Amino acid sequence: MSPVLEIKDYSLDYETPRGVYHALSQINLAIHSGEVLGLVGESGSGKTSLAWGVMRYMAKNARDVSGTISLGGENLLKKSEAEMNSLRGSRLAMVFQDPSTSLNPNLSLGEQLSEVIVRHRGLDKRSAWEEGIAMLERVGLKSPVNMMKRYPHEASGGEKQRVVIATAFACKPECIIFDEPTTALDVLTSRQILELFEVLQAETNVASLYISHDLALVSKVANRVAVIHKGVIVEQGDVKQVFTHPEHDYTKRLISAVPRPDHRLVAVDSAKAQDVPLLQVKDVSVHYGRTSAFARLFRKTDNRVVGNRKVSIEINAGEILGIVGESGSGKSTLAKALTGLNDFEGDVRLEGRPITGVKAMGKEYRKDVQIIFQNPDSSLNPRQRIGEILSRPLKLYTNLSQREQQKRVAEMLEQVRLPREYVSRFPHQLSGGEKQRVAIARAFASRPKLVICDEITSALDVSVQASVVELLVELQRSYGTAYMFITHDLNLVRQIAHRVAVIYRGDLVDMFSMGGLQQPERHPYTRSLMDAVPTPIGNFEAIPL
Repeated sequence: MSPVLEIKDYSLDYETPRGVYHALSQINLAIHSGEVLGLVGESGSGKTSLAWGVMRYMAKNARDVSGTISLGGENLLKKSEAEMNSLRGSRLAMVFQDPSTSLNPNLSLGEQLSEVIVRHRGLDKRSAWEEGIAMLERVGLKSPVNMMKRYPHEASGGEKQRVVIATAFACKPECIIFDEPTTALDVLTSRQILELFEVLQAETNVASLYISHDLALVSKVANRVAVIHKGVIVEQGDVKQVFTHPEHDYTKRLISAVPRPDHRLVAVDSAKAQDVPLLQVKDVSVHYGRTSAFARLFRKTDNRVVGNRKVSIEINAGEILGIVGESGSGKSTLAKALTGLNDFEGDVRLEGRPITGVKAMGKEYRKDVQIIFQNPDSSLNPRQRIGEILSRPLKLYTNLSQREQQKRVAEMLEQVRLPREYVSRFPHQLSGGEKQRVAIARAFASRPKLVICDEITSALDVSVQASVVELLVELQRSYGTAYMFITHDLNLVRQIAHRVAVIYRGDLVDMFSMGGLQQPERHPYTRSLMDAVPTPIGNFEAIPL
């Protein structure tokens, strides 16, 4: 049988002011009907460039150098833009990483879905609208009639991604490209999306190219896998064979970087209970919105949105407490309350000192409690050089002279394994992993007693994530710093946390030490999180390098 999508000796360059950048070199891939080919590699390896090459969404400075890309035997490189516009959506579709950026905020979800059906299936608007409702029902959305009328901002991340998937499958294409479709979603929503993908894949027999840096996920959804490194396919074959008996050194490094629950990075008993915990949080609640004076006067129901509801936790000096839960559960809400970014009700104590509210979080508290955010692009000032960013906490919390600050900044960069010369660079000149290392260095500049890590590895590929986690563990050993480590990756938590707190819809529903994870009395929600986390073929077996 001929492949649906066939890529032969394809090479792609980008022309830049610094010269030609070879993005892809001699790519050879083939995907047959009903097959899922996983494409894995680090950020910058060329995965998305290949997807754009297939879709013919080419940047102005992109140049096809050699080879062919064929869909059903037709070379897409020879198609005109008008021909590709007709082909995209009908025979070839794509599901993007972030559904928020792939949906038009000015159009309802129904308008966007039915527009594709009208254009590529020739139905009238009324029939297309009815077909859209049927598609939304097919992808498991509740109240599809109402969902068609909603705008993107009125839907959750998982709901929006289901709409994007419905749009991709609406015209029964021959091939669909999935570019990190679950990266922006929490673990439970990701599992639901993957289950939906598997059902639709089996029903439609579509050929799928599934791009991801999550090897565990790829091992579950793909029949075959191709590993790309610096624009070159270094290994490909049956997914089980590649993941259990990799041949290329790069593949071995990727697999070895996958978090393995049985491979502890921190000793379970390295943090001991103390008479006075470092941080005590008792009955802390966070609400969004305000109750009007009119409502208070007439004792109307409090209509504020609950972010956290009477959460009580303790963190000891040098302890790593994992906080897990799906998106919207209240993890980041709690983190922002403890760093003065959210008002809260309840009792917070640092080393026994009461913190009655945001206004009571003085200079000493802010020096001792630092936070690292999920996205360094949003937390690092793009107009400041790295040296300026790192020197700011030194100016706020120390009495160092300017020369001493410069020396400390250089030491901080080396400590997070970045070259000293990065002091003169701007954030946009660094990779995602390098920017997160700068954010880590900034958090440790004040020598804090507690660092809150809010999903700081979720946007990083597996090898960069491993290096960042290794760095955090190293810093924790050096300074005895306590961590509140917020994540939805239970495999990662099981590697580094002493205890785990589970938050669900604003409530703390479970708390246990790592040795108690498998105990039968665990909360049903904890078990659902555990069941949703994919483990790769080979059960995280260590791959010898």
